[in-house]
Amino acid sequence: MPNSLTIHQLIERLNAGEATSLQATQACLDRIQSVDPELNAFISFDAEDALSKAEAADQARADGKKGLLMGVPVAIKDVIAVKGHPLNCASKILGDFVSPYDATVIRKLREAGAVVFGRVNMDEFAMGSSTENSCHGPSRNPWDTDYIPGGSSGGSAVAVAADECVASLGSDTGGSIRQPAALCGCVGLKPTYGRVSRYGLVAFASSLDQIGPFTKDVRDAAVMLQVIAGSDERDSTSVPETVPDYSASLTGGVKGLRIGIPKEYQIDGLNPEVKEAVSLAVESLSEQGAEIKEISLPHTEYAIATYYIIATAEASANLARFEGVRYGARMEGANPEEMNCKTRGAGFGEEVKRRIILGTYVLSSGYYDAYYLRAQKVRTLIRQDFMKAFEEVDLIASPTTPTPAFKIGEKVADPLQMYLSDIYTISCNLAGLCGISIPCGFSDNGLPIGLQLLGKPFGEPELLSAAHAYEQSTDWHTRRPKLD
Repeated sequence: MPNSLTIHQLIERLNAGEATSLQATQACLDRIQSVDPELNAFISFDAEDALSKAEAADQARADGKKGLLMGVPVAIKDVIAVKGHPLNCASKILGDFVSPYDATVIRKLREAGAVVFGRVNMDEFAMGSSTENSCHGPSRNPWDTDYIPGGSSGGSAVAVAADECVASLGSDTGGSIRQPAALCGCVGLKPTYGRVSRYGLVAFASSLDQIGPFTKDVRDAAVMLQVIAGSDERDSTSVPETVPDYSASLTGGVKGLRIGIPKEYQIDGLNPEVKEAVSLAVESLSEQGAEIKEISLPHTEYAIATYYIIATAEASANLARFEGVRYGARMEGANPEEMNCKTRGAGFGEEVKRRIILGTYVLSSGYYDAYYLRAQKVRTLIRQDFMKAFEEVDLIASPTTPTPAFKIGEKVADPLQMYLSDIYTISCNLAGLCGISIPCGFSDNGLPIGLQLLGKPFGEPELLSAAHAYEQSTDWHTRRPKLD
């Protein structure tokens, strides 16, 4: 079925006249109807609009128009603006809000010919590691529906892993692309901060957020990044760097590449099955000619505390705009203050409230210097650790997550344990690096395990090349969950 193909496989068939975008999009819609009642990856989709866009793509191809994603169905995390589509960030507070404009990445997808369809589930306002913090209910891991798919972009990962779309977009603030990609057995790419425009992305933590793709293999990730990357005058944090040909960087070799293994990442909480799978992946890269070297990232132990101070502080400021006055849901009150309190009390979920309170606290008078200012200084030290390490190595390898997926409800009552799920991913965001998660094995009970590779700022070509080389030496990325 065309929905189970990779982007490059589907494009080949479309170009050869062996399939149509209409067929591929209909196959995705049929798959959603078949499996999504159990998985809950999609919040909403407009089948008529999607099929209309697919027909237009087929006509454009017939007219000789070109596009890297011409006719490819792509699903969108419910935190990215798509004109005329719902945008509620899996939160009650935005109610039935409809976006009046397209995010820059959506405009670029359309220009490349993609069929943009559907809103996929997520942790509310991208705050979470399991997609359990959604007003639409949790998404479920397609490999075992008793388990979480990761978060916050859980729906994006599930949709790709379950063949409900050919690719999807998510956002990554502290691991929200890489972590669910690892737990669902697909590829998740977090670009360098500033590589992809954030215009049209509902902000969680503005100095950390980055949009990136979920795909079925590394070649597809390169194609998606090619389309969405580039500077944007509408995003002041966008960097005017030339966009290279990412697909051309997939040379298939790692000979002479220096890969660092941080000694600080050998933590007590690392699951033995994850440790073994990642060790075998690193061994495979070594056998292909990569030089493996132990490195040190000495400020690693402060990363989680630093992240949760900075991220919650920025969330507190960004979410102040949701007060029920200008848009979204509103609870009536006797005066504006009461209305605001009732609206935010009823509209925000527990995890979002927790982070707003934490962020407001660390920004408050008397605590700003002790917490927020100090966290920013430690963030600089963490970035310096990576920059120093990259003088010795080209890439850094680690597990994406310390464990395979855990059961739904297992960590809801223990936020600290939930936060520790991101221990290997958050430093990448603090330092503004690029990172990718690729499948590297399965646990004894059949749950996927991910290998994380981290690269220098704007080092996506080397990152994708190494990921592709490893991927081509295994068949992990070709395996699909059995849902029928």
